Amino acid sequence: MLFDIQYSTVLVGALIGAGFFAGFINTIAGGGSMLTLPALMLLGIPADVANATNRVSVFLQCLTGMKGFHSHNQLDIPAIKSIVTPTLLGSLLGALSAAWLPNALLKPVLLVTMISIAFLMLVKPALIQSKSENTVLNVTQHKLSWWALFATGAYGGFIQAGVGFLLIAALSGVLRYDLVRANALKLACTASFTLVALVVFIIHDLVLWVPGLLVAIGSMAGAYVSVKFAVSVPQAILRWLLLILVLIFCIAAWLR
Repeated sequence: MLFDIQYSTVLVGALIGAGFFAGFINTIAGGGSMLTLPALMLLGIPADVANATNRVSVFLQCLTGMKGFHSHNQLDIPAIKSIVTPTLLGSLLGALSAAWLPNALLKPVLLVTMISIAFLMLVKPALIQSKSENTVLNVTQHKLSWWALFATGAYGGFIQAGVGFLLIAALSGVLRYDLVRANALKLACTASFTLVALVVFIIHDLVLWVPGLLVAIGSMAGAYVSVKFAVSVPQAILRWLLLILVLIFCIAAWLR
């Protein structure tokens, strides 16, 4: 798709900067698109094209984060297939649902889901594992885990915004991964259904490559720094940071 954008030094820096902070936030929590989507739309890009273009940076930051976590032995590669499969199937259902359900449902579902996560994190901190020595379950060992991941994928296909928070809740709260390893697997899931969506958007010629790659440069750098941060700080700090970001995400979604 061709779109007439006059690129200045300030504009390029703003796109890369927004990408950096989004990549950092998305790698350890979620909701970074609340920064990059408005940045793209400020260029005059329509919402649907901005949404499609944003997936370029999301996909590349996921790959960068996965590589970083893998280099620190924090990515459970054997578990990826069993975890990604139900999320992909769920995302298909969610995307189909979004095609015929009214858009008015999006904001209430988003807010109820995010507020519920914040409430559970406050009243039941053990929902998010903070110790790496906890025994991790695989999908076949926990009857509800497949459906939890499927429901998370359905939410991601339906709304996408904030899906990272749900993935962490499913991976840490249900399968007992600590926050660092949960974030690593979250990136694998996000990369999978983002790639599917990106292919669809490319086929429909909705991706603007220049702004998408500029944001991606920043988001990949943000993801790289975020991995270094995540593996070096106490997980209790990560848990509080996650809660703060969930609350900020709720407020931002409410005001939109």
